[in-house]
Amino acid sequence: MKQISVQTTQRECLIDITSKVSEVVRSIDKTNGICIVFVPHTTAGITINENADPDVKKDIRDTLSRLIPKGANYRHLEGNADSHVKASLVGASVTIMVENKNLMLGTWQGIQFCEFDGPRNRSVLISVF
Repeated sequence: MKQISVQTTQRECLIDITSKVSEVVRSIDKTNGICIVFVPHTTAGITINENADPDVKKDIRDTLSRLIPKGANYRHLEGNADSHVKASLVGASVTIMVENKNLMLGTWQGIQFCEFDGPRNRSVLISVF
């Protein structure tokens, strides 16, 4: 298992970490297998989606904010209940096939780290089996 850091600069943002994950996969002894990318935080997530058009990231962020607004009538008292809900919907991990030390992503796909309670310094865990 390897760990990478992601520094976020906004409360909510999606950050492309595809190249960082690819570097880790190339550094591991396994040539083929399954790569698991896991976010060990309750107010952040990970997803695979369009990586060519930056408006897709904005659309995802804006839609989640519209569906799950900050400051709604939540019971969680820390002021970040919306972040927990968004992270639960997006999910904490993705699985990607690896062949010849390459991530088998589609042409337009990228791995997006989803920050919902930043800015923060976050960790992402990566394993290949």
